[in-house]
Amino acid sequence: MSRFPILRTAAALTLGTAALIGCASSTSAPGGVMARDGMLTGPNGMTLYTFDKDVAGSGKSTCNGPCATNWPPLMAGAANASGDYSVITRDDGGRQIAYKGKPLYYWIKDTKPGDKTGDGFNKVWRVATP
Repeated sequence: MSRFPILRTAAALTLGTAALIGCASSTSAPGGVMARDGMLTGPNGMTLYTFDKDVAGSGKSTCNGPCATNWPPLMAGAANASGDYSVITRDDGGRQIAYKGKPLYYWIKDTKPGDKTGDGFNKVWRVATP
Protein backbone atom coordinates (compact mmCIF):
# COMPACT_ATOMS: atom_id res chain seq x y z
CA MET A 1 0.00 0.00 0.00
CA SER A 2 1.27 3.46 -0.91
CA ARG A 3 2.30 5.90 1.79
CA PHE A 4 0.61 8.68 -0.23
CA PRO A 5 -2.81 7.33 -1.27
CA ILE A 6 -4.42 10.77 -1.16
CA LEU A 7 -1.84 12.25 -3.56
CA ARG A 8 -2.22 9.33 -5.95
CA THR A 9 -6.03 9.66 -5.83
CA ALA A 10 -5.82 13.42 -6.41
CA ALA A 11 -3.54 12.88 -9.41
CA ALA A 12 -5.93 10.32 -10.88
CA LEU A 13 -8.88 12.66 -10.39
CA THR A 14 -6.99 15.52 -12.05
CA LEU A 15 -6.14 13.37 -15.06
CA GLY A 16 -9.69 12.07 -15.29
CA THR A 17 -11.12 15.59 -15.12
CA ALA A 18 -8.71 16.80 -17.81
CA ALA A 19 -9.76 13.91 -20.04
CA LEU A 20 -13.45 14.75 -19.56
CA ILE A 21 -12.86 18.43 -20.28
CA GLY A 22 -10.97 17.47 -23.44
CA CYS A 23 -13.87 15.30 -24.57
CA ALA A 24 -16.43 17.98 -23.83
CA SER A 25 -14.61 20.59 -25.90
CA SER A 26 -13.70 18.38 -28.84
CA THR A 27 -15.52 18.62 -32.15
CA SER A 28 -17.20 15.50 -33.40
CA ALA A 29 -15.91 14.82 -36.92
CA PRO A 30 -18.39 12.52 -38.66
CA GLY A 31 -17.67 9.99 -41.34
CA GLY A 32 -14.01 9.54 -40.47
CA VAL A 33 -12.95 13.11 -41.37
CA MET A 34 -9.48 13.87 -40.01
CA ALA A 35 -7.12 16.82 -39.98
CA ARG A 36 -3.76 15.82 -41.47
CA ASP A 37 -0.87 18.01 -42.57
CA GLY A 38 -2.99 21.17 -42.30
CA MET A 39 -5.89 19.86 -44.39
CA LEU A 40 -9.03 17.80 -43.94
CA THR A 41 -9.07 14.27 -45.31
CA GLY A 42 -11.79 11.69 -45.70
CA PRO A 43 -11.76 8.24 -44.11
CA ASN A 44 -9.75 6.97 -47.10
CA GLY A 45 -7.01 9.57 -46.42
CA MET A 46 -7.88 11.54 -49.56
CA THR A 47 -7.89 15.34 -49.55
CA LEU A 48 -11.20 17.12 -49.07
CA TYR A 49 -12.16 20.37 -50.83
CA THR A 50 -14.63 23.23 -50.57
CA PHE A 51 -16.32 25.03 -53.45
CA ASP A 52 -16.36 28.85 -53.43
CA LYS A 53 -19.84 28.89 -54.99
CA ASP A 54 -21.30 27.08 -51.96
CA VAL A 55 -22.65 29.55 -49.40
CA ALA A 56 -21.51 28.65 -45.89
CA GLY A 57 -24.43 27.83 -43.63
CA SER A 58 -26.98 27.67 -46.45
CA GLY A 59 -27.43 23.92 -46.02
CA LYS A 60 -27.10 23.53 -49.81
CA SER A 61 -24.54 22.24 -52.27
CA THR A 62 -24.30 23.98 -55.64
CA CYS A 63 -22.22 21.12 -57.06
CA ASN A 64 -24.71 18.65 -58.52
CA GLY A 65 -24.98 16.51 -61.65
CA PRO A 66 -21.76 16.52 -63.75
CA CYS A 67 -20.05 18.70 -61.15
CA ALA A 68 -20.60 16.01 -58.50
CA THR A 69 -19.18 13.40 -60.88
CA ASN A 70 -15.85 15.26 -60.93
CA TRP A 71 -16.12 16.46 -57.33
CA PRO A 72 -17.74 13.56 -55.44
CA PRO A 73 -19.41 14.76 -52.24
CA LEU A 74 -18.30 13.36 -48.90
CA MET A 75 -21.48 11.53 -48.02
CA ALA A 76 -22.59 11.26 -44.41
CA GLY A 77 -24.60 8.06 -44.57
CA ALA A 78 -26.21 7.72 -41.15
CA ALA A 79 -23.51 9.80 -39.42
CA ASN A 80 -24.53 12.79 -37.34
CA ALA A 81 -22.36 15.82 -36.70
CA SER A 82 -21.73 18.51 -34.12
CA GLY A 83 -19.47 21.47 -33.50
CA ASP A 84 -17.84 22.71 -36.72
CA TYR A 85 -19.34 19.80 -38.66
CA SER A 86 -22.86 19.54 -39.99
CA VAL A 87 -24.83 17.41 -42.42
CA ILE A 88 -26.68 18.97 -45.35
CA THR A 89 -29.27 17.41 -47.63
CA ARG A 90 -28.28 17.41 -51.30
CA ASP A 91 -30.67 17.99 -54.21
CA ASP A 92 -30.76 14.22 -54.79
CA GLY A 93 -31.74 13.63 -51.14
CA GLY A 94 -28.29 12.35 -50.11
CA ARG A 95 -26.67 13.54 -46.89
CA GLN A 96 -23.33 15.36 -47.26
CA ILE A 97 -20.86 16.37 -44.57
CA ALA A 98 -20.04 20.08 -44.27
CA TYR A 99 -17.29 21.83 -42.30
CA LYS A 100 -18.09 25.28 -40.92
CA GLY A 101 -21.16 25.25 -43.15
CA LYS A 102 -19.26 24.46 -46.37
CA PRO A 103 -19.97 21.08 -48.03
CA LEU A 104 -16.93 18.81 -48.45
CA TYR A 105 -15.89 17.10 -51.69
CA TYR A 106 -13.19 14.84 -53.13
CA TRP A 107 -11.50 15.57 -56.49
CA ILE A 108 -11.68 12.71 -59.00
CA LYS A 109 -8.15 13.39 -60.27
CA ASP A 110 -6.50 12.90 -56.88
CA THR A 111 -5.17 9.34 -57.03
CA LYS A 112 -3.52 8.80 -53.65
CA PRO A 113 -3.63 10.19 -50.11
CA GLY A 114 -1.78 13.49 -49.92
CA ASP A 115 -2.63 14.51 -53.50
CA LYS A 116 -4.21 17.95 -53.69
CA THR A 117 -4.31 18.55 -57.42
CA GLY A 118 -7.73 20.18 -57.17
CA ASP A 119 -6.50 23.08 -55.02
CA GLY A 120 -7.20 26.29 -56.93
CA PHE A 121 -8.93 24.49 -59.81
CA ASN A 122 -10.84 27.09 -61.87
CA LYS A 123 -10.06 29.49 -59.02
CA VAL A 124 -13.10 28.19 -57.11
CA TRP A 125 -11.95 24.95 -55.46
CA ARG A 126 -9.89 24.99 -52.25
CA VAL A 127 -8.32 22.37 -50.01
CA ALA A 128 -10.47 22.21 -46.88
CA THR A 129 -8.45 23.30 -43.87
CA PRO A 130 -9.23 22.89 -40.16
